[in-house]
Amino acid sequence: MKRHILSSLASLIAFTAASEKVVPIRYGNMEHWTIRHIKESAVIGGKEKTLYEIGMDSVVNGNHPYHNLGGSPWGTSNVMAKVAGVVKTNCCVYPDNHKGGRCVKMTTHIESLKVLGLVNINVLAAGSIFLGDMKEPITGTKDGPRSLNWGIPFTQRPKALRFDYKFYTPGTANRIKQTGFSHKTSVPGPDYGVALLILQKRTEDSAGNITARRVGTLVVKYSKTTPAWVDNATYDILYGDITGSPKYDATMMGLRSIDYARNSKGENVPVKETGWAAPGETPTHLMIQFSSSHGGAFIGTPGNTLWIDNVRLVY
Repeated sequence: MKRHILSSLASLIAFTAASEKVVPIRYGNMEHWTIRHIKESAVIGGKEKTLYEIGMDSVVNGNHPYHNLGGSPWGTSNVMAKVAGVVKTNCCVYPDNHKGGRCVKMTTHIESLKVLGLVNINVLAAGSIFLGDMKEPITGTKDGPRSLNWGIPFTQRPKALRFDYKFYTPGTANRIKQTGFSHKTSVPGPDYGVALLILQKRTEDSAGNITARRVGTLVVKYSKTTPAWVDNATYDILYGDITGSPKYDATMMGLRSIDYARNSKGENVPVKETGWAAPGETPTHLMIQFSSSHGGAFIGTPGNTLWIDNVRLVY
């Protein structure tokens, strides 16, 4: 009897594995990177900085606005800013090593600069990658979110998101907020690394405004350091109105109105979610984001680090 049960379980596992369809997201194996060499303005030191983007293997020299290369669907929080004519960069996303190949490493850190060798400005920045792109150069602290083009066209209904990850956190009780233009303040609650997937059905009106209904939701928070890589981590996507689900976290999974996307006129406009889609609804766009911190711009814990590799959708 015991042998029969074990044989049946083995058959069930084999059938489940065979019935799965696993589809890698383009460039989601993190093996290919564009390297950018940018010279910052003399007023803040004039150093040459290196930024990394997930895309075709290439090197870009000079202070050129970046556009996703090689058909890459991935944007990053590595950006070039030009504020009042001053060129400044931020880099908190890097290639790293995993299983003899590459992965992506995202860190939360304090970006510091000295103006004319006298005035120190410190800004907290979190490492993040996402499906979409960033319009450069950033022209001000409030310009960052508006420059993001969140999501890519997508009309399928996967059952899960799968990837490899590793996470490190200093484990402090509270986060900090540091914008560079005010004193550092404490933000209650610990910091998390975050993996997020959202499926939306978007609609654009004649004026170019974009609204959306939420089709699918997945949010995972990482709060503890992992001793080693966790490979093939698989998380189910929740469909429809999930407010009654025991997995629902209103602070992270609720309807959103903070995202921007590029409309048919080429303008970046807010995307306002107006409700939950009906069961079985087909999406128009897919959003995926990985971040070393949560809580919004300029908030996090320095040292938080999230590694991600081999991002796939499971059907």
